[in-house]
Amino acid sequence: MTDNASGGRALTEEELQDLVSSSDAGARNPAGSVGTFLAIVAIIWSLFQVMLASPLSNQLLPGSVINNSRQIHLAFAIFLAFMAYPMLKSSPRTYIPMHDWMLAVGGAAIAMYGYVFYDKIVNSGGLADDVDKWFALLGLVILFEGARRALGPAMAIIATVFLLYVFFGSSSVVPEVIRWKGASLQKAMSHMWITSEGVFGIALGVSTRFVFLFVLFGALLDKAGAGNYFIKMAFGALGHLKGGPAKAAVVGSAATGLISGSSIANVVTTGTFTIPLMKRVGFSSEKAGAVEVASSVNGQIMPPVMGAAAFLMVEYVGISYVEVITHAFLPATISYIALVYIVHLEAVKNNMPTLGNRVVSMGKTIGGMAAFFVGFALLCYGVQYPVGWVTTLLPNSGLVLSVLVFLTYVALLALAAQVPDLQPDDPNAAEVELPVVGDIYKSGLYFLLPIIVLVYFLMIEQKSPGLSAFWATSLLFVILLTQKPLKSIFRGENNAANAFKDGVVDLLQGLIDGARNMIGIGLATATAGVIVGTVTLTGVGQVMADLVEFLSGGNLILMLIMVGLLSLILGMGLPTTANYIVVSSLMAGVVVELGAQSGLIVPLIAVHLFVFYFGIMADVTPPVGLASFAAAAVSGGDAIRTGFVAFFYSLRTVALPFVFIFNTDLLLIDVTWTQGILVFITATIAILIFTAGTMGHFLTKSRIYESVALVFIAFMLFRPDFFMDRLQPPFEDIAPAAFAETVEAAPTGREFRVIVSGPDFDTGELTETTLLVPIGDQEPGTRIDALGLLTLVEGDQIVLEEPLFGTPYSETFQSYDFYGDEFVTIKEVKAPADQLPKELIFLPALLFLALIVMLQRGRMGREENQQGATA
Repeated sequence: MTDNASGGRALTEEELQDLVSSSDAGARNPAGSVGTFLAIVAIIWSLFQVMLASPLSNQLLPGSVINNSRQIHLAFAIFLAFMAYPMLKSSPRTYIPMHDWMLAVGGAAIAMYGYVFYDKIVNSGGLADDVDKWFALLGLVILFEGARRALGPAMAIIATVFLLYVFFGSSSVVPEVIRWKGASLQKAMSHMWITSEGVFGIALGVSTRFVFLFVLFGALLDKAGAGNYFIKMAFGALGHLKGGPAKAAVVGSAATGLISGSSIANVVTTGTFTIPLMKRVGFSSEKAGAVEVASSVNGQIMPPVMGAAAFLMVEYVGISYVEVITHAFLPATISYIALVYIVHLEAVKNNMPTLGNRVVSMGKTIGGMAAFFVGFALLCYGVQYPVGWVTTLLPNSGLVLSVLVFLTYVALLALAAQVPDLQPDDPNAAEVELPVVGDIYKSGLYFLLPIIVLVYFLMIEQKSPGLSAFWATSLLFVILLTQKPLKSIFRGENNAANAFKDGVVDLLQGLIDGARNMIGIGLATATAGVIVGTVTLTGVGQVMADLVEFLSGGNLILMLIMVGLLSLILGMGLPTTANYIVVSSLMAGVVVELGAQSGLIVPLIAVHLFVFYFGIMADVTPPVGLASFAAAAVSGGDAIRTGFVAFFYSLRTVALPFVFIFNTDLLLIDVTWTQGILVFITATIAILIFTAGTMGHFLTKSRIYESVALVFIAFMLFRPDFFMDRLQPPFEDIAPAAFAETVEAAPTGREFRVIVSGPDFDTGELTETTLLVPIGDQEPGTRIDALGLLTLVEGDQIVLEEPLFGTPYSETFQSYDFYGDEFVTIKEVKAPADQLPKELIFLPALLFLALIVMLQRGRMGREENQQGATA
């Protein structure tokens, strides 16, 4: 792959598809009866997952199957991994060697061990006996080999290192700071394979219950033709503008990113069309590839799928799925807006020509796209009202609503039948005919129906992600089976039977694609479970926390940089999902804890998003960024240079996580609708100004001091609190002795920050933490008891007693020693001070911006006059 990318030759379509399949779905594709058998296994896996997610799962599947669904999920993944991924590059691609059959069957059987011997394991209390431990160890070896094939060597090597640490943690070879007593084979295998702490833990459970259905949904939607429709619509709307192909690539990749969880598949799917057109209007091979990489990789931060991480965050953070995608929405949206602006500035800087001969104003284009997205959002929100009327008036509302959805689909399909089916364009044709949105929009409106169904169940009904994806996927089953025969009937063609057969083939192929795309994710989540299991078994997470705190000197910014670098380094070898699991398991709690010690309350979701953003950057970053190699293979450019340019284009994705750690308004945490709209507007302006500053071009080419000023203005808009806190302190001090009295007298809704100091239970060293103490609606006189923060006066100190089990802060103080020589004391109490609105900082920021606009406009006028005089 590297050779092709760097050799200046763009790969052929066949080679590109082989590149995608080898990285995402497996390079081996045997023919004949073996190929048919494997296709049947993949279809059975997809249908099993659909049944598992359905509301009738308890009727369709035995209880033992539902309870052990993780084992069955992994058995399918392991079996297909050894079938689809060759052992070595030189291994055969057209048939399956006997040793792979043995590994596949053996691995699947051991994955099912917990299901087959369920009663025995329950009776032994989840402890492995002498037979169990050897089966478990063999299962881990086979799992690691499957992960090596499907995900590359890094995943298997890292998991092996963690497993060796479990066994040999007491060895003198291990650095003293992370030594532990070590575990016996029996204890380790019980933890890793028999219980739900290791391989069969939360991550594999999320893959089983949620991720598969969304990956299958994406595969079926793409098979139905939605991917081509989205790309055509993006080109129709934006292709005629300056740098139009690049802008269309960004929007098209955002849309396909909703469908695909793979940045490499994204690059090749949209890039084969967009990259040649970008090169045609003046982008170099590297810049064209970099635009596609940046937009495709960003598809993973776009809700609702977010490359499977959204579902893991639900489990790890302990908040609802709706909350996760609400918090992720604004940074993802402004990131894409900034990327459109980046390619616009590239086109303006290089005075690139436009494609086609249509003239449409920029304002009309932006207005039209804004109207579409707002209209679509309002449609998704407004659906609840007619649904509510139907459910109120009719007893069998489910059946009636299903019929109404089907009739809506038939009506939209009749509309689509009035225009020809969309065919993929040739980007290398002598004349590029840009599609006209008014002519083609009818052809795929019905593709929006499954998305509306998905959003309705997720956001309005707030059903589980698995059930929501089930209903949307069920509708896609209907669409794939009926779209071709119904179009044939509407067009008066006598071809309905053959069209129905084509629909069946499309559905089966979609089920196969969904299963093959899940092999890597299933193995990644299972293998990452070993790393998570090591953390829970050995307690190395706390040691890592102490180590990182020592290396960062307690500085939160330094620590965040270290966490970001760790994500980037691990991400060079791990897929995004596995990287997120590993780094968040090791580091998320550390950042929250260190933030509390620094007096900053960092929400857990902010840290998880921080880790996730840096994890996806690894797909871009040289020397290993796989998406950059895929783009270079399409463009014929140099892979390393493509990666560096893509990293430069993705600087906003590096900056945003640091911003939302310190300004959680960007994550829409505790903001009203009015505040949310204001945050969206100012954040959009800020990210555009930041982009202009880093690109060295605003209205015209910027001077260095103007670029620095633009980045500073962006900081003022992103962090107005930073400046306001220096003008007016945000908190006023309250004497610790008056803490209890102040809490009892405070109005409901007020928040206090309490800084507590005390000895660490393990080390005896004094540590500090900051508590956020909100005043609820308890009666005055009972609040301190309800909070569990009982105090005693010891001389001039206010001593905190150990909170009772079950009170709000009992877990926070688990690491404190309340019975040592040193007391746990309340060091400071802070109450919110009356402060001017931080939004006032926007005024000087905008005035500063106006000054730069005046400077650049004046310079533009002088440059135009000089050009006119020269002419």
